Amino acid sequence: MPTESDKIELNAYELREITGYAADCARRALSIFERNRPADTRPRDAIDAADAFAGGGRRTAALRQSAWAAYRAAQEAASPAAVDAARAASHAAAAAYLHPLADAHQVKHILGAAAHAARAEELASGEDQRVTAGTLEWARRHAPAAVTALLGRLPAAPPGGGRVGEFIRDLDAALRA
Repeated sequence: MPTESDKIELNAYELREITGYAADCARRALSIFERNRPADTRPRDAIDAADAFAGGGRRTAALRQSAWAAYRAAQEAASPAAVDAARAASHAAAAAYLHPLADAHQVKHILGAAAHAARAEELASGEDQRVTAGTLEWARRHAPAAVTALLGRLPAAPPGGGRVGEFIRDLDAALRA
């Protein structure tokens, strides 16, 4: 297992696959945010920017700015479910900036969109555990090989992070199994 200070291999193909996966995960919860703030396009814009990068686009300042804009949208959302839906979008765009370090924190960048989307769906469903399990199972089944390969080069997800952190650790363990 790599140590926290080790650099890992991370190629452009993997980065694009991981970003595309994060965008797919975030998209599942986007309607939750849009029902709460229909005029606010920042989370949708972040997912679109992540998709553009995943599809071969350049990693630009606009992509990074879209991640921050979705994060700010999360801060302005009134509903906890909408907050997590916007955070999922922010994580999707930010996935393009994953660092090639063997740092457990990087696992949060890879799986953050999936975990926040799961929390958004859980909150929107009235905390129905079946919804959560279904969302996390979908994320497990749809993870491309690049996600599991990169997780294998990283330490396990770190402790903490509340319910979203729990989802990250659960998904990390399931993808490593």
